[in-house]
Amino acid sequence: MTAPVTQIELHHHARLPRLAELLAPRRPQWTPAELRGLTSAVLAELAGPTFGLLRFASPDRWWTRLALTEEVELWLLSWLPGQGTAPHDHGGAAGAFTVLHGELAETFRYPSGPIRSVLHGTGAGVGFGSGRAHQVRNLGPGKAASVHAYSPPLVPTREYASLRDIPAEIPPLPARRPLAELRLEPVEP
Repeated sequence: MTAPVTQIELHHHARLPRLAELLAPRRPQWTPAELRGLTSAVLAELAGPTFGLLRFASPDRWWTRLALTEEVELWLLSWLPGQGTAPHDHGGAAGAFTVLHGELAETFRYPSGPIRSVLHGTGAGVGFGSGRAHQVRNLGPGKAASVHAYSPPLVPTREYASLRDIPAEIPPLPARRPLAELRLEPVEP
């Protein structure tokens, strides 16, 4: 019996030999641990070639999608000092990120839980479940870059005025969609 083959849309400059293997189908939704493993493995693969892809932009942070399958999306982001996100969740998707370079401050909260903060340095990664809302910022004096993964892919994020505004329950995920349909979505992590 052969393993199922999935379509993979890759960034045209992402020449990473193991990327197709790393994105091999697992199940419709990857776990936070699997996503963290993916971002960590991609970080190791990208350590040299990634810096050719990276761009730093102002006033907004820069990003590019490295890969998309029906199960997972993979992004490369860069952060100048002071850049960050608004408080947001990932619409019920699980996620992960690993810091490629620099430091990123993350403030996060699960519904009805306390607000917590952690500083992620180079090589540090985190996987998180569907209910986590967070704000990620580069509070340091230098540039930062990170690799992010979400499953299922391209679930719209929800922004909040504050992490205190997270609802008690996260709505259910939308139905899984084929890659051809996902390709039509706007490109923003």
